[in-house]
Amino acid sequence: MPIYAFEQHFPVRFRPASRLSDDELFELCVRNRELRIERNAEGEIVVMSPTGGETGRRNFQLIAQLAAWVARDGSGIGFDSSTGFLLPNGAERAPDAAWLRRGRWEALSAEQRRKFVPLCPDFVVELRSPSDALAELQAKMQEYASCGARLGWLVDVDGRRAWVHRPGRPVQTIEGVRTLTGDPEMPGLVLDVEALV
Repeated sequence: MPIYAFEQHFPVRFRPASRLSDDELFELCVRNRELRIERNAEGEIVVMSPTGGETGRRNFQLIAQLAAWVARDGSGIGFDSSTGFLLPNGAERAPDAAWLRRGRWEALSAEQRRKFVPLCPDFVVELRSPSDALAELQAKMQEYASCGARLGWLVDVDGRRAWVHRPGRPVQTIEGVRTLTGDPEMPGLVLDVEALV
């Protein structure tokens, strides 16, 4: 099998003989920056290759829209998909985009800010790429909500669908989605999904 077969975006999963500490996982990620590495709550490591061009373009558009709102709003800090978050359940996740209230970020030490952020984001977005299994992304969104995320969007641009996750509430499915709004959790945030097509 050629080395480029990994570029098909199928994740590689493995469970180390002993659970990696947060620092060991961080070091693994630092040494393999070309890969996207996450850990689930059970300690399984999930390794994904970089995205393809279309997914990267969409992620860029998503980040640009979120960044514009973050600059206008000023109440929090935005993060891109290369940022790892240590969730309360022991998982380490790197959503496509995330946001934290400023006070939560400022309460962290300088050392905590340099490594994986030891918090669940207040807001997360995952864009479904062609290789992503919907059930796995839905489970990840439920994980964010159960770990403290106040709002989560899962967006399937090709399918023109979105799922809005809020803790303690049923998941809202939106067919034919054109825009998503962050109200009331993130007043004034609007994602133009059409711009991602």
